[in-house]
Amino acid sequence: MRGPALQRAEEFLALHDGRGFVIPNAWDAGSARILAQAGFPAIATTSAGIAWSFGVPDGGAMTVDAMLDRVAEMVDAVDLPVSADLESGYGDTAAEVGRTIARAAALGVVGGNIEDTRDGALIDIGEAGDRLAAARDAAPRGTFVLNARTDAYFFVGADDPFAETIRRAERYVAAGADCVFVPGVDDEDTIRRLAAEIPAPLNIVAGLSANVIDAPTLFSLGVARVSLGGSLARVAFSALERAARELNETGTLGFLDGALPYAEMQRRLS
Repeated sequence: MRGPALQRAEEFLALHDGRGFVIPNAWDAGSARILAQAGFPAIATTSAGIAWSFGVPDGGAMTVDAMLDRVAEMVDAVDLPVSADLESGYGDTAAEVGRTIARAAALGVVGGNIEDTRDGALIDIGEAGDRLAAARDAAPRGTFVLNARTDAYFFVGADDPFAETIRRAERYVAAGADCVFVPGVDDEDTIRRLAAEIPAPLNIVAGLSANVIDAPTLFSLGVARVSLGGSLARVAFSALERAARELNETGTLGFLDGALPYAEMQRRLS
């Protein structure tokens, strides 16, 4: 790993020390630069936002080559640590997941999410652990922050999703995960219990469900890392749709109120 990339990896890992930080999710170089200028300490990518920007749905529609090409554009656009949403690792086997992680690290990516689902169902815990171990082998600890995502609250294979989440979190940390990502949870008491029992920093995504919990509250519950998933991309696409509807239905341009002037956009991206 190159010197600057290693420094960014160390900086990114240090953010997980328990004080709590927000990592917003960008979908292209322009959104990454705007988010960096807003003062965040690191940027994550969103597989959903990237897929939508290509005009396809989230959930495996993107090829690994197309995804990594877009991720590389974001890494090159900002002087911040970049963590990539790598879905399920873009591989059927643990070895293939390891190759995906190695390719991402070679681009200067300093962290990445790996999910434990395939074809809409949870992967067997043993296999999921092996896939994370292969990812860890491909990017040694200290050079890459491995964020193990478990979807036990999305795809419940047991009567007790909390117990299943803890069981998987312990296995994934043993396999080398630096952080555990549990989406789909919006109950404050459950989040507090997860933070207390998972033996690694906890990542919760904000804004994914109807019960929106803000970042300061999540930090008070013990969450170390708050991400946004595709929420910022949804905001951008929603604004575009509202503008398009106004323009088509009334011909008015009220949607321009508050928009950055052309010259300001040029300045920010120059």
